[in-house]
Amino acid sequence: MTRPNFFIVGAPRCGTTAMYEFLRSQPDVFMPYRKEPVFFGSDLKKRQPYLDESAYLGLFDQAGGARAIGAATVWYLYSETATNEIRQFADDARIVIMLRNPIDMIHSLHKHWVFSANEDISDFGEAVAAEADRRGGRRLPPETEQPIALQYRWCGQYAAHVRRYLEVFGPERVLIIIYDDLETDAQRVGRRTLEFLGVDADYRAPFDTVNQSKRARSPRLQRLAHSRGFLSIASRLPPRLFHFVWRGLQRINMRSEGRPPIDPALRRQLAAEFAPDVEELSHLLGRDLTHWTAEVPVVVTGPSTAARRAGR
Repeated sequence: MTRPNFFIVGAPRCGTTAMYEFLRSQPDVFMPYRKEPVFFGSDLKKRQPYLDESAYLGLFDQAGGARAIGAATVWYLYSETATNEIRQFADDARIVIMLRNPIDMIHSLHKHWVFSANEDISDFGEAVAAEADRRGGRRLPPETEQPIALQYRWCGQYAAHVRRYLEVFGPERVLIIIYDDLETDAQRVGRRTLEFLGVDADYRAPFDTVNQSKRARSPRLQRLAHSRGFLSIASRLPPRLFHFVWRGLQRINMRSEGRPPIDPALRRQLAAEFAPDVEELSHLLGRDLTHWTAEVPVVVTGPSTAARRAGR
């Protein structure tokens, strides 16, 4: 059976959905209809419908003669086990990692989790402050999809996770994409990605608006759609039908909404906490990213056009 030969492994809210859709449009690239299957990572919480190896490989049964065959699950970046599991599964795999200012990433992630009923603390500052309780198993939403994702500050500390992939796969097989570059010139990032995957880099396709900041029209319906009971019943449908029914329900219950700005004091606090990791990441990548945690007087109240294209 056909196996994927590249993986988008994270991080969340860094343009991975835009990249997934961009690559799906390429004539020599295949990516399955289902993003985030969470097949690898024995230390991750799995998503319904659950996949054994045969079902997972079935996602790629329509790849045909595509040269680049990929899959995307953003939580692989944080998994202690997914790195080696992917390497054992596909020894020659290429890895795509997408990173963003960690303060903006976790702020966007929190908003996304509130929308998707994975987070029941609507205030960002309160959610960050609840991390210690949640590490101890307290104050966890009953149906949260990926409990580690509620450790927001930990999710924003990229260096150790990136180093793990570089060590296991080697720098030549790992492409690091910085969200700043995606905002500046998405087409150049797209060409660079296609070159990395060894396919025609001259193909043109836009980075469409995907995964923008949003809220649920009906929080009750959203909680139902993510509940264990509903998913257990719905997952009895054929996998492809389940996917399109569930995604359709999400679209119906969604409306776009900008994120409120981060409290300046909280932003300064987070910048100080993230600064050592950002400096370590800068050394690791050979690129100065310390502007991410520099004090900036500008408060962004809504996503830019480029950011909306990439998915905030």
